Amino acid sequence: MLRLLVPANWNTPAKPARRLLAATLLAASACAAAGAQAAPECVVPAKPGGGMDVTCKLMQKALPGDVKIASKSGTVHISYLPGGIGAVAWNSVISQRRAEPDTLVAFSGGSLLNLAQGKYGKASPADVRWVAAVGTDYGMIAVRSDSPYKTLGDLVEALKRDPSKVTIGAGGTIGSQDWLKVALVAKQGHVDPKTLRFVAFEGGGESFTALLANHVQVVSGDASEATLHSINDQIRVLAVLSDARLPGTLSNVPTAREQGFDVTWPTIRGFYMGPQVSDADYRKWVAAFDHVMKTPAFDQLRAANGLYPFAMTGAQLTDYIQKTVDAYGRQAKEWGLVR
Repeated sequence: MLRLLVPANWNTPAKPARRLLAATLLAASACAAAGAQAAPECVVPAKPGGGMDVTCKLMQKALPGDVKIASKSGTVHISYLPGGIGAVAWNSVISQRRAEPDTLVAFSGGSLLNLAQGKYGKASPADVRWVAAVGTDYGMIAVRSDSPYKTLGDLVEALKRDPSKVTIGAGGTIGSQDWLKVALVAKQGHVDPKTLRFVAFEGGGESFTALLANHVQVVSGDASEATLHSINDQIRVLAVLSDARLPGTLSNVPTAREQGFDVTWPTIRGFYMGPQVSDADYRKWVAAFDHVMKTPAFDQLRAANGLYPFAMTGAQLTDYIQKTVDAYGRQAKEWGLVR
């Protein structure tokens, strides 16, 4: 912050130059502050290192190329607001930051699952404005590279023998998407999901940190997170939960289906805004994402961040979100996760 110090007698008729200088400096200070406040902000509703972080970093890299997207600045600032597997960020936006025109929050399919299960309180998809979905991720299950489990079948056999000896790190608690990924695999392997030993973390970054420190033996997460952490060969991805093998870093990893488990888990990733953001500002961001997602450069950035093609914005996305939350709600009732 610029602090202006002037003599006590600056406002005298004999000192017009001082008055002009002070006014100029004050104006400059105000402009600087306005510029700083106008920088777009992407809120990660988790700790650094997970899929939500990947989503905001994709936005940060993709959008500055078109300075028209931001009110005053083309630089996207990333902030972190973990807590309640996304509930803290959600409640902050709908209660305190309802009309901020350049604040976006990352979301994933897991966020929609939490909404469906009431983990954000009495919340509804209609509480916010859905801006854009910029890609899709896929579930995966990973272990350390020195783990005795070489395949998904090895892991399921270990769970059959004694599930209490296998600790599984997951983003969120029972009923979260990371929990459901393993629960679906376990159920197909004739293992009762209720016997599994889970440790809940605030996002994939924490889960992988715990895995590398050997605090957990397995991580249930997303392919984009695995891509971030597989560079140093310290982890082994046992399976990706996609229809077919994924291109890029994980191209050699078999799907769960290839290993006899008919489980897929796509996860869209994108952004929402506060409910009282003006129509003009909302349309500005929708148009910005519509524009950037049509460029070859964005395709390359999305792939480099471990995400796969999926593009939807505005009203179409809003309708998709509502239908997805409704479907997750029905699934949660079938699993006995909600009444």
